[in-house]
Amino acid sequence: MKLLRKPPRYCQGFEDRHGTFRWYYRRPGFPRSALPGLPWTPEFMAAYEKAANGEKLEIGVKQTIAGSVSALVVSYYKTSDFTGLSDSTKTTYRGIIERFRAEHGDKRVAHLERKHLQKLVSDKAATPAAANNMLRMVHLLMRHAVELGWRGDDPTQGVRKVKNKTAGFLTWEEDHIATFEEHHKPGTRAHLALMLLLYTGQRRSDVVRMGRQHVRKGILSITQQKTGQDVHIPLHDDLRAVLDALPLDNLSFLMTAQGRPFTPPGFTNWFRDMVRDAGLPDGLSPHGLRKATCRRLAEAGCTPHQIMAISGHKSLAEVTRYTVAAGRKDLAAQAMLALGKKEG
Repeated sequence: MKLLRKPPRYCQGFEDRHGTFRWYYRRPGFPRSALPGLPWTPEFMAAYEKAANGEKLEIGVKQTIAGSVSALVVSYYKTSDFTGLSDSTKTTYRGIIERFRAEHGDKRVAHLERKHLQKLVSDKAATPAAANNMLRMVHLLMRHAVELGWRGDDPTQGVRKVKNKTAGFLTWEEDHIATFEEHHKPGTRAHLALMLLLYTGQRRSDVVRMGRQHVRKGILSITQQKTGQDVHIPLHDDLRAVLDALPLDNLSFLMTAQGRPFTPPGFTNWFRDMVRDAGLPDGLSPHGLRKATCRRLAEAGCTPHQIMAISGHKSLAEVTRYTVAAGRKDLAAQAMLALGKKEG
């Protein structure tokens, strides 16, 4: 069988004795998983994503040295603190933890000192976010070590984080949005993507799953993939008009050029191309539009709890930033207006 496209990473196929071509997800350290259909079809990619987010096998657990960092990692992966995380968060945590384990897995947990961890963080100062994320994961491990009785203290306490001046994902401003809409007219996939991101305030992983099955009586309801939070969003008139104009032949609103559902990473890569096509900065991402939604809601006078009802945030700390920023903007305008009156 000749494929038009290279199969996704870690996929292997073979023709059995009955002439049937079978595909499997085979990644070192992960269970082998059978994949239905052909590569890049919706059913194949759904099974592929599930397999890619599956639990990693603990290779060589019997050879793990008792009391070592590696043994602690194995134990932590079995806790409810870890197993209760979403699949995407587990993948992120594992990536960071496994890098720490690869370098220090054979070391005794009891022998780790604050100075060792401070050096670990300092050595990664060139990448502040990576350094601080590593420290956070080690903190989780050390907290678990205290719970197990392997240590009497948490050596991450007092370790200084690397100062990170970045504000995270760049928030889209109104001129960015206007430029994108000017280039990508209504009826294009890019315009549809913009409308879904901007008028739902959801993450890319939820936007690519949205379809008519999520809309009822003018309310878009979806369970967030990352947090499990249910959100119920009344359709904005602009978004409703765009969705009403879509054909009825697809369940998902957003589809690739090949007529398949987007994967979250694939959607981000495609959307960044759309941003470049509009002549906008590369730093503008789908998540930046989620932040723009929160900004707009704050500027409209919405309370943090009202914003959380749309965005699905579980913490007030994140959304409070937007209301505080909006409040300062209004106060600054009032202050300058007052100054102008005084001078007059």
